[in-house]
Amino acid sequence: MPAIHHSALDGYSAKADTYVKGRPDYPPEIDVWLRNDLGLNGNKTVLDLGAGTGKFSARLLAIGATTIAVEPVPAMLNQLMQLYPNIEAKEGSAKRIPLADASVDAVVCAQAFHWFANSEALGEIHRVLKPGGSLGLVWNVRDERRKWVAALTKIIEPFEGDAPRYHTQQWRRLFPADGFSPLRENHFSNEHTGSPEQVIIDRILSISFIAALPFDRQQHVESRIRKLIATSPELAEKTVVTFPYETAVFSCRKLC
Repeated sequence: MPAIHHSALDGYSAKADTYVKGRPDYPPEIDVWLRNDLGLNGNKTVLDLGAGTGKFSARLLAIGATTIAVEPVPAMLNQLMQLYPNIEAKEGSAKRIPLADASVDAVVCAQAFHWFANSEALGEIHRVLKPGGSLGLVWNVRDERRKWVAALTKIIEPFEGDAPRYHTQQWRRLFPADGFSPLRENHFSNEHTGSPEQVIIDRILSISFIAALPFDRQQHVESRIRKLIATSPELAEKTVVTFPYETAVFSCRKLC
């Protein structure tokens, strides 16, 4: 087992099935971004690094790229292989990518880069990229301009501990990076529509540091979420709700 953060290993091992159900998809603008910013098409090979259950791998397949998925958590990797048997899936980590030098046209990290944002991992990404190849970073971020979404964040924040998070922006300290062009950034509106059970409760319970909590503390968090749903005018007694997100994307190219 590659060395990974305890929150990721414990949480994602326990809740791989909930992760599949609760996580939002990506907006249609992502496909344009993959083609135009990362240069991906049916003639290119892309690595989905930290691929999880393959939710973003499916988008890479949809544009025709040959897709390789690398994931360190066996429970997540098993979900990916069951859902997408036509993807070449490998167990590995960002510090030990099981690919040859200069073997892929792009590396994409969706919902993952904050877990391994260090110079060693960036060096491995540089190693497996072909000259001129692209690195893409993608996150679906909760849109806290909605009052009930901000209230959700207040419920879960006390449990973050030392888990790396996108919102801390600590991952940005690596950029600008030697051997890479300047980082380009864009943002797209996104949303996840479905039952409150799926898009709110399953979503929050799939967060690594929540999924890693003892069962009684998870129940406490779930109870507070259900109370928030029952008392929020936008959510109460609704069978279908929409969870708003912003999808943040970043890209750069290998220079040498």
